Amino acid sequence: MINTKVNLAGIELNNPVMTASGTFGSGMEYSEFVDLNRLGAVVTKGVANVPWPGNPTPRVAEVYGGMLNAIGLQNPGVEVFARRDIPFLKQYDTKIMVNVCGRTLEDYEEVVERLAEEPVDLLEINISCPNVKEGGIAFGQDPRAVEKVTRGVKAHARQPVIMKLSPNVADISLMAKAAEAGGADGISLINTLTGMKIDIARRTFALANKTGGMSGPAIKPIAVRMVYEAARAVKIPVIGMGGIVTPEDALEFLMAGATAVSVGTANFFNPYATVEIIEGIEDFMRDNHVGNITEIIGCVK
Repeated sequence: MINTKVNLAGIELNNPVMTASGTFGSGMEYSEFVDLNRLGAVVTKGVANVPWPGNPTPRVAEVYGGMLNAIGLQNPGVEVFARRDIPFLKQYDTKIMVNVCGRTLEDYEEVVERLAEEPVDLLEINISCPNVKEGGIAFGQDPRAVEKVTRGVKAHARQPVIMKLSPNVADISLMAKAAEAGGADGISLINTLTGMKIDIARRTFALANKTGGMSGPAIKPIAVRMVYEAARAVKIPVIGMGGIVTPEDALEFLMAGATAVSVGTANFFNPYATVEIIEGIEDFMRDNHVGNITEIIGCVK
């Protein structure tokens, strides 16, 4: 017998494999391909206090080794989410992690307060959002802002709070420590790296926003390194993500210190990716006589 259960900030997941925010909706579109009961958790698309229209198109561009996106966190707002998406997800034996976005600390607090009485298990706070009160710099690029937002959200949250960190910083361990100092129950990383693509035929930017978030297999070595550094810097659990396509990819993150992993861009070209990764981890454990998945979490020192 093998045991794939993990404890994430006091919440027990049946296995460590989750979806990455913005790549899986709330599971509705994927439920015909994926048995959502098999997933450790479904991480929803970003939810704001009011509907966000997102950025102008084109908003997605394929690049070597991945993709760029500048969706702009388009979402219908927390009221529609609570009415439509939560009841859908509650049909399944999986945990629900709601990704929360905002442009001010008050935005985050408003969503977290609204979700306090809802039957969701965890909150993932996207601090890669631009802080409109500070000239547009992302909350996650300033350790003082990371700690402040974390502390503010924790004051209003009933569920465990996971802070989603930006990789667009000089020292990821500094950001991880700031989240921990603010009272975070866990951290997740990495969010997308800032990138750009030029359409040479049109002699203009491939994305209307000029820049976008780079995701996909090309960023995985950077993500594994940052997860390793963050996991060694803090005592709270780490969720690893960034270019996970295969079971081997996921196992790298777990061995680097991640308690759980999120699968993102892979869902776009292989809707079965999450379950294939879960099954691959199980096969690895059986083949290598690993009885409990905790034996391999953080085994690389």
